Amino acid sequence: MKKWFLGIGMALTMAACSTQISEYEGVEPTLNLDEFFVGDIVAYGIIQDRSGKVTQRFRADIVATWEGNQGVLDEVFYWDDGREETRVWELTKLGPNRYEGTAGDVVGIARGTTAGNALHWVYQLEVPWRDGTINITLDDWMFLVDEDRLFNRTEMRKFGFRVGEITIFMERKRAD
Repeated sequence: MKKWFLGIGMALTMAACSTQISEYEGVEPTLNLDEFFVGDIVAYGIIQDRSGKVTQRFRADIVATWEGNQGVLDEVFYWDDGREETRVWELTKLGPNRYEGTAGDVVGIARGTTAGNALHWVYQLEVPWRDGTINITLDDWMFLVDEDRLFNRTEMRKFGFRVGEITIFMERKRAD
């Protein structure tokens, strides 16, 4: 019985320490995906393993378009080891502050909610592993800094255990 109470207490403590998207309500500038993700965007990122060691670096060029409630993010990644990879996100704005998305290596549907300057986005990603692939859960947070710059921080989990982190800086390119 004591173990049961201890387990509930730990779960409640962890939940109390978790950041909720509602904590960003009213924080400016307001993140609207259909406004930020329009045009050409360049992104720079790192991937860290569970110990914090940087294991990969990349640059990504993103061409983003929106028509009505439908958006497309056409991404080309240039990895530090010379690999080139593409991902095409198809996004749907479901209503105020709610989004869904799919991509070729996303398992099922990604679901996200915005509040203030933040987006919380959770999904499963199929990633190469040894001679095959594995599915990793991504707990993704994006924060709009200003109308042209956004930070993205993602925790990667497998079987509920933290296996790494992704940090990305994105900047919209302005026509000169």
